[in-house]
Amino acid sequence: MYQVNQNQVVNSASHNRPRLALTLGDPAGIGAEVILKALADFDWWQNYDVTIIGSLDLLNKIYINLPVSDRITLANPANLSVIDVPLPADIQDEIIIGTGNKASGAASFAYMEYAIAQTLAGKFDGIVTAPIAKSAWKAAGYDYPGQTELLAQKSGVERFGMLFVARSPYTNWTLRTLLATTHIPLCQVSKTLTPQLLTKKLDLLVDCLEQDFGIENGKIAIAGLNPHSGEQGQLGTEEIDWLIPWLEQERQNRPQWQLEGPIPPDTMWVKPGQAWYGNGQSQNSADGYLALYHDQGLIPVKLMAFDRAVNTTIGLPFVRTSPDHGTAFDIAGKGIADPTSMKAAIELGAELVRQRSQ
Repeated sequence: MYQVNQNQVVNSASHNRPRLALTLGDPAGIGAEVILKALADFDWWQNYDVTIIGSLDLLNKIYINLPVSDRITLANPANLSVIDVPLPADIQDEIIIGTGNKASGAASFAYMEYAIAQTLAGKFDGIVTAPIAKSAWKAAGYDYPGQTELLAQKSGVERFGMLFVARSPYTNWTLRTLLATTHIPLCQVSKTLTPQLLTKKLDLLVDCLEQDFGIENGKIAIAGLNPHSGEQGQLGTEEIDWLIPWLEQERQNRPQWQLEGPIPPDTMWVKPGQAWYGNGQSQNSADGYLALYHDQGLIPVKLMAFDRAVNTTIGLPFVRTSPDHGTAFDIAGKGIADPTSMKAAIELGAELVRQRSQ
């Protein structure tokens, strides 16, 4: 659909460095800013082969015009590897920093399509995606719940999941949280959850812990659905009806794994919190956490690790990571966006590529 120009200023890819494609995300958001800040903040070129997929013109404008203090530096696009995805003039002209619209949605979708195609073709080992706006995608005619579903469809996989990973700056302990259901209304959660779905998600989490993190025979904590995990049917019957029997069967099927649960949702995050902040023994925490719905998993993740959590799509034939924040249209172009999560996404993406290569 789009003819691509490539600005290759740095040396060509080295096979001993993970080859990562960084998509620019919604060009009206903070994607370009956090990418340029992240790439200026550490010596990535020594360890990673990074290529930005997006708009070279936008990167240059951000680099020249973004208001930043003397303590903040931006990577110069002239010194980066950039694959420029040109946009039709009418789309380019309608992109307004700070305002997600049909044009910005079409642009971010084009960046993603190109990155996925090139990664599936073997040009990259993984993709790090800057945030997009689902509403802008829909306005542009692309009806996907998010980037995760597009990645899965283009990759031809039906078994996939959203895993959030964060490393504690206090203890170096790693939190890994998988969501059983993602972007659906709360009223649909109990109807969507089934033993079959949870088996698929548990399979994904076990495979990911083994393949991407080198963890075997580990511990996984599984949340209950209702307050107090139903309190023996007094606060909901899903646990008694099928969740507890399902978990007992899974324990028999996976004797090498320690499966804890269903843990009352309000207490499941006590041990992770202690491991994160150093108020308890991290060995008492689990290697992975399975939350049953979006906010059940992401409220604690963002409370502990808002500026450093990484969204990882598991089940794909390649690595995909993303910062755990949105487009932040309200602060776009102001120079105050925090690049910590983008930096963490790049680092984790490279780490997972290396682990898979082993």
